[in-house]
Amino acid sequence: MTSPKTMRGAVLLGPENIEIQDVPIPEPGDGEILLGMEAATTCGTDVKVFRRGGHPRMLKVPTLFGHEVSGRVAALGPGVENFAEGDAVVVANSAPCLSCDPCRLGRENLCEDLHYLNGAFAEYLLVPQRFVELNTHAIPDGLSFAKAALTEPLGCVLHGIDACDLHRYAGQGPVEVVVFGGGPIGQLFVAALALDGHRVILADPNPSRLNVGKKLGAAETIKIVRGGGQAEHVMAATKDHKGAWVAIDSTGVPEVWSDAIESVRPGGLVNLFGGCAPGTSIALDTHRVHYSELTIKGVYHHRPDTIKKALTLLADPKFKAELLLSAERPIDEVEDALRSMISKDALKVVIRAGQD
Repeated sequence: MTSPKTMRGAVLLGPENIEIQDVPIPEPGDGEILLGMEAATTCGTDVKVFRRGGHPRMLKVPTLFGHEVSGRVAALGPGVENFAEGDAVVVANSAPCLSCDPCRLGRENLCEDLHYLNGAFAEYLLVPQRFVELNTHAIPDGLSFAKAALTEPLGCVLHGIDACDLHRYAGQGPVEVVVFGGGPIGQLFVAALALDGHRVILADPNPSRLNVGKKLGAAETIKIVRGGGQAEHVMAATKDHKGAWVAIDSTGVPEVWSDAIESVRPGGLVNLFGGCAPGTSIALDTHRVHYSELTIKGVYHHRPDTIKKALTLLADPKFKAELLLSAERPIDEVEDALRSMISKDALKVVIRAGQD
């Protein structure tokens, strides 16, 4: 029996324009592997890419897309020795060079030659040599493919938590952190911070997402309205009404960035994790930032170290990341899956290679 030459894949053609196509199955070259997709999870970035018709850093249309993926090694290129056909692995969506200035400083997420990998919403994914060597990992026994596919977003969140410098506030006992946005990234922040013993407040307009946050360990939830202006309500929910030590934005909405800055107490830290659209800006109360000694950080992506830590954390039964997986759909229904995220009917959808 001959092997198939083509595969099904979701091809992004432009803004809100996806076409399911039969495309050639790539053959792995030197140092590469061919991954047979078992699970690919949808992401807020995928929604942005879908709506905008591309991404300035990660991909240009027309192209296969999707970037949170796990699967089995289907074929090996010459020279691959660390993996074998049939191995269950997870692949991160970027790989740094390890030789530029940011990489040498341990800030590989800012690599001057960061390579990105897309194409998870397809039956097979070609994994280039740099990814095989730096950011492909065996899935621990007992960890499902669907949950393992969350390694990339959780790796981003763990990088974000590192950036919060929580040790600065350790003398206060559990650090009070407010997370703006109950989407998948916000929920992962809640789960990881709560599991580590911090007091987390989740703010979001959607009651169902607040309920998920409670299940993941949020000490308190606040139903806010869209459009910003919610800092006062958030501060009222903190223990002494002075604000949180740390505020994290996971929405990518400029008005919420402003709320995050207004929600921390003097000496606090603001983690602007959610990426806003190009060209947006916010007003800044320079007096407050200066005299309250606020730390305001932009935080982006993940590092190889946080990808490894994420995979280990996902294998911990106490980490209930499966609560984020709202449904499963075949490749042919990728667009429906993304639209269910837009309508807030789903947090994340697991895409499977099968069509039934």
